[in-house]
Amino acid sequence: MSAKAISEQTGKEFLYKYICTSSAIQNRFKYARVTPATDWARLTQDHPWLLSERLVVKPDQLIKRRGKLGLVGINLTLDQVKAWLKQRLGQETTIANAKGILKNFLIEPFVPHKQEEEFYVCIYAAREGDYVLFHHEGGVDVGDVDAKAQKLLVAVDEKLSESDVKKHLLQHAPADKKDILASFICGLFNLYEDLYFTYLEINPLVVTKDGVYILDLAAKIDATADYICKVKWGDVEFPPPFGREAYPEEAYIADLDAKSGASLKLTILNPKGRIWTMVAGGGASVVYSDTICDLGGVNELANYGEYSGAPSEQQTYDYAKTILSLMTREKHPEGKGDAGIVRAIKDYQGPLKEHEVRIFVRRGGPNYQEGLLLFLHLFSSTVSLVHRMWPLNFLLNTSSCSLTPAPSRTASFSESKPDGIAPAKKAKPTAPLDSIPASRPGSATTLFSRHTKAIVWGMQTRAVQGMLDFDYICSRDEPSVAAMVYPFTGDHRQKFYWGHKEILIPVYKNMSDAMRKHPEVDVLINFASLRSAYDSTVETMNYPQIRTIAIIAEGIPEALTRKLIKAADKKGVTIIGPATVGGIKPGCFKIGNTGGMLDNILASKLYRPGSVAYVSRSGGMSNELNNIISRTTDGVYEGVAIGGDRYPGSTFMDHVLRYQDTPGVKMIVVLGEIGGTEEYKICRGIKEGRITKPVVCWCIGTCATMFSSEVQFGHAGACANQASETAVAKNKALKEAGVFVPRSFDELGEVIQSVYQDLVAKRVIEPAEEVPPPTVPMDYSWARELGLIRKPASFMTSICDERGQELIYAGMPITEVFKEEMGIGGVLGLLWFQRRLPRYACQFIEMCLMVTADHGPAVSGAHNTIVCARAGKDLVSSLTSGLLTIGDRFGGALDAAAKMFSKAFDSGIIPMEFVNKMKKEGKLIMGIGHRVKSINNPDMRVQILKDYVKQHFPATPLLDYALEVEKITTSKKPNLILNVDGFIGVAFVDVLRNCGSFTREEADEYIDIGALNGIFVLGRSMGFIGHYLDQKRLKQGLYRHPWDDISYVLPEHMTM
Repeated sequence: MSAKAISEQTGKEFLYKYICTSSAIQNRFKYARVTPATDWARLTQDHPWLLSERLVVKPDQLIKRRGKLGLVGINLTLDQVKAWLKQRLGQETTIANAKGILKNFLIEPFVPHKQEEEFYVCIYAAREGDYVLFHHEGGVDVGDVDAKAQKLLVAVDEKLSESDVKKHLLQHAPADKKDILASFICGLFNLYEDLYFTYLEINPLVVTKDGVYILDLAAKIDATADYICKVKWGDVEFPPPFGREAYPEEAYIADLDAKSGASLKLTILNPKGRIWTMVAGGGASVVYSDTICDLGGVNELANYGEYSGAPSEQQTYDYAKTILSLMTREKHPEGKGDAGIVRAIKDYQGPLKEHEVRIFVRRGGPNYQEGLLLFLHLFSSTVSLVHRMWPLNFLLNTSSCSLTPAPSRTASFSESKPDGIAPAKKAKPTAPLDSIPASRPGSATTLFSRHTKAIVWGMQTRAVQGMLDFDYICSRDEPSVAAMVYPFTGDHRQKFYWGHKEILIPVYKNMSDAMRKHPEVDVLINFASLRSAYDSTVETMNYPQIRTIAIIAEGIPEALTRKLIKAADKKGVTIIGPATVGGIKPGCFKIGNTGGMLDNILASKLYRPGSVAYVSRSGGMSNELNNIISRTTDGVYEGVAIGGDRYPGSTFMDHVLRYQDTPGVKMIVVLGEIGGTEEYKICRGIKEGRITKPVVCWCIGTCATMFSSEVQFGHAGACANQASETAVAKNKALKEAGVFVPRSFDELGEVIQSVYQDLVAKRVIEPAEEVPPPTVPMDYSWARELGLIRKPASFMTSICDERGQELIYAGMPITEVFKEEMGIGGVLGLLWFQRRLPRYACQFIEMCLMVTADHGPAVSGAHNTIVCARAGKDLVSSLTSGLLTIGDRFGGALDAAAKMFSKAFDSGIIPMEFVNKMKKEGKLIMGIGHRVKSINNPDMRVQILKDYVKQHFPATPLLDYALEVEKITTSKKPNLILNVDGFIGVAFVDVLRNCGSFTREEADEYIDIGALNGIFVLGRSMGFIGHYLDQKRLKQGLYRHPWDDISYVLPEHMTM
């Protein structure tokens, strides 16, 4: 989620610190916070002005209209403030429908002033820019400011000048205060932009002869801009809405979310509730909440939560464990229920049985059959009731509780189709599907055709393979992916499957090379991270050949997204996203992972066009629409998920108008949601006659009006800021405009089918016979995972196993090795450095040798040693073969990490600048990143060394610097940790510089001449020798690599 409310204290702190204006701002940083734990003596010591000034006291808990509610104490002495607080602090209070405890108050100096000195100022974000509101009569009785205030739009990328403020906003302001107000408002707007606010309101703003006073302030900031504003923001606390407590579990999940490229959300609504949900997908999670509330379960709904964006197994486990822990804390006489997918159930078997938990499973999407079988085996001995739900079933129907095994998958994707499904439409005498060139919405009716070619930004091999498989079953002549761009490698070719054969797709380091060599490309699919997506998209729009860009990343700051929208509109480029799975045009083209895996694409008949086009915000729910439409009509003509952000690159109306102008589209389906007002444009389009085709629409999020406090759902844009943005209000308006609106999401399929059948009856749609698609072979890795095939191991080893949580040498865990104090650190100090090193330094060297001694037979050095040993070579030859593989790509990161971090640290740049600099230069940070380990699954070797170094080293300045860098990189991707090479490199610099045995020049010289890599060479030699002896002892024969593990890719003219 992006826009998040901050406390008044935090907002004022930002303003006082960073506003730049010639207006004299008074009472800077004059505020004191009071909680039930406040020590008044300490408070008055820290804020002596409390004893001498008249005061104002008010709660700081995101409560609106505090003055009207009698929650502001004015012109009081400190003793009067204490008496006022005694009646309220810690007391339960009901405000509107929310019941909560008043526990956080703000005390500020009382400002004597006249009514005519009060003003109202507000800045808020919109798609087209930022609106500045000003009214010359502020205060508690300001009333309807939207109707009364002067309003000025500052368009995206434009600046606000004092002359504009005076001309458009200050017509009714006192003449003697216009200069002060204009300077302040301009400074406030610059602050708003610089610190990525999305909403900033001051009421009243008081201007006296002494200067400017900010009395009351409310604000929201774009939380996704943390990586940009971290230096200025610091650690921001986001308080919950009044009436809802802040739970440590919510903070834990928020922390997991911040450290992951996936989405993990949790809001606890009622910890004593009986119904707990754990749902994959931002849209699907809202649908489940709607359904539970529609069935009368609003008072029993314990939480809102969702996980999406492909979280790792460990992240999913941590999330599920948190839900189960909360669910099993309190018993309920009628038992409890859980909807969603659960992984951590084994660890909670006892509590689940004790609490008589019933778990309802709806398992759809990729591998749903295997998933249901997994649940069947797991739940058979764990819970009292399990109910399986298929992709179309959303109601928690407890009438059926049987779970039968799903049929086994065969080695082909060709499956029999169920009876009664509407076949594909007959070709009509209209323009061919791919005859219209792609263009942006509003200027052409199609974005994609059978000849569309795309470039994929990012090393997303699975998504690319999915696109190629889709192309193949659609009988396209050529793959839709022409090339990939990945700036962190050199130019090369990547292997993929095209049906039964293998092909090579070029990968370029530079975008310019890819565009120059592939002029036929007009679509870019951007898988860049949230930090890189903006820059890469801006670069892409410099190439006129690109007409459509899909931005997959979630979490791009809204201000940057609006800049992208403005640039795209100027250049005539259509943007799909951000925060999207993409879109699909059956028979033509699909973006990335849209539509899921091949079994789902085949089941939803997405390999050929139907008559129904849809547009949705949610990527997950677009898959549900594919499924629903395929079962109730002749199928999908085109579908787009515009993304869950507040300002998607293209809107509902953009695509609805395209569908209106596309002859092949006979009816339109829109899946809206709470938040925003885009759906009202559809209403206007129908009333004005611009939209004439049948439109079926449902807005999810109807449950929000039943909650006592505001809930931010999974999508950043899924939150109503006013009554008109609620799902209930939008569904009502759509129905009044003539849109086909079901009574709930569960009836959406019935309404779609009814409209479709009416069109068939009127012969607008003419069903035709279904044409089966070609078959695609099953991937080897998938077949192996399903247990359909087996393959012998290439070689054996008995001395090392690196696969578990901890490295093991010949059966001895690495921690046991250290307990035995095995090592030669003292000898190494004498031989390498001609000095007797301190004991802690010797021990550290020994530890480094232990953890670098071996890392299993799969790495290149050990592999070479084993192959040589099995070829009958002697120990020295085999060892040398392994050592020759050590270099920049394998094992050589110690020196590089030490030099890179030392240079950055010595130059005085802060960690954030260092990370940004390396990203800008397109360089990897040596010593950062791990293939398996992550921040949530830490490397035990690094943890052991870190504990020792922190306990024994006299100083660790470079290590501390590297750990700060790690905090930044892991917030982008959890496996971008400080790995063992990087840790040893920076820690070794600290020991050389601070142990007292070397001058600074000597320490730097040893780093420059490569002494640190010697640690790796020496340590790894022990492992290489062990592998040599092991192969001799096991009497392994000559090694020959198997043919089926080699791809023979020869020039076409040589194989004919």
